[in-house]
Amino acid sequence: MSAGWALWVLVALPAVAGAVLTAAGVLTGGRQRWAPVTAIAVLAVECALAVLVAVQRPVVSASFLPFADFGVGVDGLAALVVPTVAAVALLVLVFAAGDVDTARGRFFGLVLLFVAAVVVTATATTLPALLFAWEVMGATSYALIGFSWWQRDRVAAGDTAFLTTRLADLGLYLAVAAALAGGGGLALSDLPAASPGWRDAVAAGVLVAALGKAAQLPFSFWLSRAMEGPSPVSALLHSAAMVAMGAYLLLRVEPLLAATGWAATATAWTGAGTAVLLGVVAVAQRDLKQLLAASTAAQLGLVVLAAGVGSVAGGGAHLVAHAATKALLFLAAGAWLSALGTKQLHALRGVARRRPAVGVAATVGALSLAGIAPLSLWATKDEVLAAALRTSGWLYAAGLLAAVLSAAYAGKVLVLIWRRPARGVEDEFDTEEAGDRHVGWLEVTPLLVLAVPAATLSVVALPPVRSALLRLLGEQGPAAPGPVEPVVSAVLALLTVLAVRRWGVLEPRWARGWLGLARLASVGVVRPTERLAHLLARFDDAVLDRVVEGTAAATSRVARSAAHLDRAGVDAAVEGVATGTRRLGGLARRPHTGQVHHYYVQTVAVLAAGVLLLVLVR
Repeated sequence: MSAGWALWVLVALPAVAGAVLTAAGVLTGGRQRWAPVTAIAVLAVECALAVLVAVQRPVVSASFLPFADFGVGVDGLAALVVPTVAAVALLVLVFAAGDVDTARGRFFGLVLLFVAAVVVTATATTLPALLFAWEVMGATSYALIGFSWWQRDRVAAGDTAFLTTRLADLGLYLAVAAALAGGGGLALSDLPAASPGWRDAVAAGVLVAALGKAAQLPFSFWLSRAMEGPSPVSALLHSAAMVAMGAYLLLRVEPLLAATGWAATATAWTGAGTAVLLGVVAVAQRDLKQLLAASTAAQLGLVVLAAGVGSVAGGGAHLVAHAATKALLFLAAGAWLSALGTKQLHALRGVARRRPAVGVAATVGALSLAGIAPLSLWATKDEVLAAALRTSGWLYAAGLLAAVLSAAYAGKVLVLIWRRPARGVEDEFDTEEAGDRHVGWLEVTPLLVLAVPAATLSVVALPPVRSALLRLLGEQGPAAPGPVEPVVSAVLALLTVLAVRRWGVLEPRWARGWLGLARLASVGVVRPTERLAHLLARFDDAVLDRVVEGTAAATSRVARSAAHLDRAGVDAAVEGVATGTRRLGGLARRPHTGQVHHYYVQTVAVLAAGVLLLVLVR
């Protein structure tokens, strides 16, 4: 039996439930204690449906626009990613049930709407469906980042994230327009068949939009500001959802990138550059959430690199493993933030010793992020590096450097959370004033669950699971990484972590501010836009306003002249005609006296005049 109905329910269920919860939260206010239970139940059903459609892989569509349907379908890559999105979202909501205690209806409703948009993004088979979901995903992410609307800095952070990604999203509109003009069709599978010039425009538009969402260079700085949002939002948006969807889109359109040639190369080098430079940024951070944000951009840079070198299987495996690992680390950071009221690394020194459950789970995530064998990101990263090596030695070197940097920043976290705090600090954190609160089971359970895939998902890049993954994704069996590359990366990761433990890590000050990207955006985009706006305002005041005012004055003068002409000419003429008509009427009434002899005289006069006229005429 077809599972098309399951796919429609998969898309519609969180959307409808999210809309209801959001509306109830906005209209009623309060904590809505029933909202977390409802949202968790919806996502539990969503997980079951995700597994069903991953097995059945249905494709459905509905009339949407005159020139394109709203098409969604589950191919091999979506079958890998959609269950991951549903599972991570479910665990994040379980954590949020214990962490979020204000405006729960609005929060959980927005998360469900966001998940619905991500699912459509992951399964969209046509550009209109993708664009629709892309827009909803961006809008709901803005609402979630700025969830605490009464705090201006958080609203400003949402503004930065929204406007930056919206600027990049214009590329997707360009892609739709170019696809229509190129005649290749609006289905994602048809994009490589567009005419060459238009195909390049489609590829450029998709690339810009995807790089913006994935926080790749030069758009990476918005991810730093997005860390102002609640920790569950950071865990969801920046592990398996919005940021991941940018890299995922490039994996989906890999045939288009390859068809243009230049787009694949640009994608690979942008991903490699982001992986290296944002790795340096992560090493320099002293705020845990900022470090994790920079590492997200860096790790997704490897997925973007995979799309550029044609390794869809490697990129997909790394995307899934990273989702589990990074959701785990963000939730651990959120648990510590709620308990201790801080996310500064120096203040979290030794925190794993005081909360061993959270500490052990975070340790698994940090070791996986570092690329320590045999944990998840070690094997998936090497799958990407092997594909890069087949394309370019320089790309491989950049990827290997990024791997070393990931071991450095993960090792930095690992060492600090286990190192004994300085004397007196532990006592300070044990006081009520420090906000040292208990981490409940609702917050701990998702961490322990996520630690399992963070530790074991390396199997997707190892035989025989690797062969099954290649068959699922339809790849023609690229060569597996040789024995040297995994050993080299594993040894480098281990040595780097040990070196960080022994000597610490350099924190380049120039990278602490995210490479000055926000300042560059301000200088290169914001200020020129403001200056242009001021110039246009001055032009409006100095020229357009004068033109409008002059036109109004001239119109007023013409109106006054017309009024004078109306009074002096038209009205006088009308009054003259009326006066003449009255006089003629008076003259015409004068013979009508009522006296018979007057009528006889008038008759004789008329007859005489007639006779005279006849005489004259003859």
